[in-house]
Amino acid sequence: MSSKQPHRGQGPGGLAIETAGLVKTFGENRAVDGVDLAVPAGTVYGVLGPNGAGKTTTVKMLATLLRPDGGEAHVFGHDVVREADAVRRLVSLTGQYASVDEDLTGTENLVLLARLTGHPKKAAYARAEQLLDAFGLGDAASRQVKHYSGGMRRRIDIAASILNTPDLLFLDEPTTGLDPRSRNQVWDIVRAVVAHGTTVLLTTQYLDEADQLAARIAVIDKGKVIAEGTKGELKASVGAGSVHVRLRHADQRAEAQDVLRLALDAAIQLEPDPVALTARVGEGSSNGRGAAEQASRALAELARAGITVDNFSLGQPSLDEVFLALTGHTSEPGSPDGTGPDTPQDLKEAEVSR
Repeated sequence: MSSKQPHRGQGPGGLAIETAGLVKTFGENRAVDGVDLAVPAGTVYGVLGPNGAGKTTTVKMLATLLRPDGGEAHVFGHDVVREADAVRRLVSLTGQYASVDEDLTGTENLVLLARLTGHPKKAAYARAEQLLDAFGLGDAASRQVKHYSGGMRRRIDIAASILNTPDLLFLDEPTTGLDPRSRNQVWDIVRAVVAHGTTVLLTTQYLDEADQLAARIAVIDKGKVIAEGTKGELKASVGAGSVHVRLRHADQRAEAQDVLRLALDAAIQLEPDPVALTARVGEGSSNGRGAAEQASRALAELARAGITVDNFSLGQPSLDEVFLALTGHTSEPGSPDGTGPDTPQDLKEAEVSR
């Protein structure tokens, strides 16, 4: 990929995106309900939440595809409604589904898009070849995209998004449905794009994806931002540590739950594994003990009760545990409620906003 030029502009405080009270409604459904974001330029910013949380709708408003019903949003200091053309010159969007023509080859797709965005013919072919090689698609350049794997399609989608290197790239759930190897390849591409100076707003429902890529994360649920911060800040907000216990005998789990509840002074979560339990512990409990001391005491109490433990560990809470603590449910995909991608309301509104 070519070297990134300096940003054309930045909002106050070096922000790529700044929103205040952003709202979008579809009939009775308040899909985005007062979202406030402050995205630093030159970073990956994660927007984490389940299907139906309002992530895609938020991205479409920031990319000028939907008109907000309330609040304000600025991209590098430009208002997304009053200065929509200026915003569009700075951004690029890769949605959840492939946007390239499946009947064209990889080269043909990129050359076509390059020509449409003003590249001379020779430069269009040179840029297409450069990106195909950079994204590991050189050997597939002459194949029709319909014969590409899922991971290859996502890579050419992202390549198409940075033909003209954007200041801000929206990646809306870019690894949905990909196998682990393809996901890792996409993650490497995201890191490379940011290394060349582009800001990335990444929406995802995968906790490990946000953990791997994002410098800061906004947790969104039911159209609202319910928490925001670095990974460490979010994890610290729900406790200093997470105790994981795996028993030898499943019939001892109920007793172990009672013992741990008293020893840790915390709620105990029963895992799907019938011999596993988890508890969050804070820097200090109501009796003043720290996380490590609480964990040590809990292990001693289990042994005293005659409960056999095969594995016992104390670690930092995972983002999954953070999400569960904040929302009361996991981040696993749920049923869309009108805030998902390309709903009829979205498409109709997008036409109006254009």
